[in-house]
Amino acid sequence: MIQTIKDLVSAKADTTVALAREIWGYAELSYEESKSAAALVTALKQEGFTIEEGIADIPTAFTATYQCGSGKPVVGFLAEYDALSGLSQKAGCPVQEPVREGGAGHGCGHNLLGAGAMAAAIGLKHYLTQTGKSGTVILYGCPGEEGVASKAYMAREGLWYGLDAALTWHPGDSSEVTTGSTNSCIQMIYTFHGLASQASTAPERGRSALDAVELMNVGVQFLREHMPRDARVHYSILDAGGVSPNVVQHQASVLYMIRSNFVKDCMALHQRVDKIAQGAALMTDTTIERRFVDGLSDTVCNHALEKVLYDNFSQLGVPPCTAEEHAFMEALSATYEGRDVPGGVGAENDPAFAEKVKAMQTGHFNDFLMPLYQGPAFNAGSTDVGDVSYQCPTAQIHMAVWPNHVPCHSWQVVSCNKTPMAHKATVHAGKVLCAAAIDLLEQPALLEAAKAEFRQRTAGGYTCPIPPDAVPAPLEL
Repeated sequence: MIQTIKDLVSAKADTTVALAREIWGYAELSYEESKSAAALVTALKQEGFTIEEGIADIPTAFTATYQCGSGKPVVGFLAEYDALSGLSQKAGCPVQEPVREGGAGHGCGHNLLGAGAMAAAIGLKHYLTQTGKSGTVILYGCPGEEGVASKAYMAREGLWYGLDAALTWHPGDSSEVTTGSTNSCIQMIYTFHGLASQASTAPERGRSALDAVELMNVGVQFLREHMPRDARVHYSILDAGGVSPNVVQHQASVLYMIRSNFVKDCMALHQRVDKIAQGAALMTDTTIERRFVDGLSDTVCNHALEKVLYDNFSQLGVPPCTAEEHAFMEALSATYEGRDVPGGVGAENDPAFAEKVKAMQTGHFNDFLMPLYQGPAFNAGSTDVGDVSYQCPTAQIHMAVWPNHVPCHSWQVVSCNKTPMAHKATVHAGKVLCAAAIDLLEQPALLEAAKAEFRQRTAGGYTCPIPPDAVPAPLEL
């Protein structure tokens, strides 16, 4: 069976790699990924998938569906393809060298993520075709993971309830099956409006919007003492009102990112930040305009699905890494601090597990499969995969593409994401996901166990962080 899966995915390896390279070159920002989405859609149409574009009112979101027999069970793969601003970087280069100054770059490896998910979907489609087994495979084109959370908007529409299981992957510094929880997150833009005036001759006539932003920030600093332990609040001043100090700034805006482990706690924290913003407006006699950007939930792990992924990962192993590729990783790892800290979710959460990983490492690229870790785990970052995991059993893997403990969203990561190692990992991720999906189709007991665990972990229900009137839109700064 494993050899069959290898053949199914490897048959389209050239298409997979070409797409990963093409999307790396586009490096389109959230909700602007028209070329990247079109490239994936074109490839999937050629493979006989039925395409629906513009899902959840997002132009660059799509589904690609293939059904066989009764159409049950339904397995979904999650594809992403958005880039990050300001991270342009030459591929395969161990020093910082932008392709275009100030340009965007794939600093999270979503060019690989989308192509690898597509490889899994095509492999499963051909398996259904060849065997006549009943089932449906759906590839979800999920734009805007970096900052506008398309999967959460899709969850607001109840899109994920129709899946029996969702599988995905992400490039990383370790080959592993992930587990545990992440932070939920809400982003808001607060824009204050005041009155302009000459700051020297008529300061009493001015109402400073910049004062309101600064007072809001001070208020949030005092809030930090009273937040949940795992909460985070970040901000960035988008508009300081101008460059003339002798003018009272009549408009200023600030972007806030509010995080807490559980989505209900995040929404409660958001309400407190809102009140601070209102207080800042009162203190400065300004008015406030609020714009909701996005919201996403914490992840719900599923140990049963994780075990299915790990069993297949163990059989398939990891892609080979050449001496030249190791040398590149060593050179790149010398450009940041922390390269000797053991990587992987288990090492981050369990000191004993970290020691086990350290004993397995022979350099600064983790060219081995991490042991399965299913202990308590928490990642302070956020992902809209969390909203999927509240509506259906969900699990994901990481594939080692980057050197150990490299900072994500960095030029070093961009440099890695269009290399032979990255392309091998992308195809291999497709094999692991496809193999796990076939097991779920062939062995109903595995899927039932995943569903039972899902029901137990989500007994409290799903609270969508996206307001009913929120409109998905790019974050234009």
